[in-house]
Amino acid sequence: MDDVKKNAVSKLKISEDVIITVAKLAALDVKGVAGLSGEINKMSKLKNNGPIKISMIDSVAAIDISIKIKGYEKAAVVAQEVQSAVKENVQNMTGVAVARVNVSVAGAVFD
Repeated sequence: MDDVKKNAVSKLKISEDVIITVAKLAALDVKGVAGLSGEINKMSKLKNNGPIKISMIDSVAAIDISIKIKGYEKAAVVAQEVQSAVKENVQNMTGVAVARVNVSVAGAVFD
């Protein structure tokens, strides 16, 4: 038992794909969000030009997300709710600290 290392160091790395998925689901769950302003696919993740962009600085994330709101909703209120939901869900589900969530309202959808 004495030869067991007491100071073993382990690291857990969360993929940016997981953070993008959690952010997407959190944003779409907010009342007033009609959708994202584009599709998330493999190329958008590789080129970082989709509706959700992740910037990692050390182990802290900065998230940019572009949404479309439902018509007749207040854009500022919906954007603030998206900020809170994305930050809370990403931090709770992945353990990755989120420094900021920038929300851009790219349009409105009237049904």
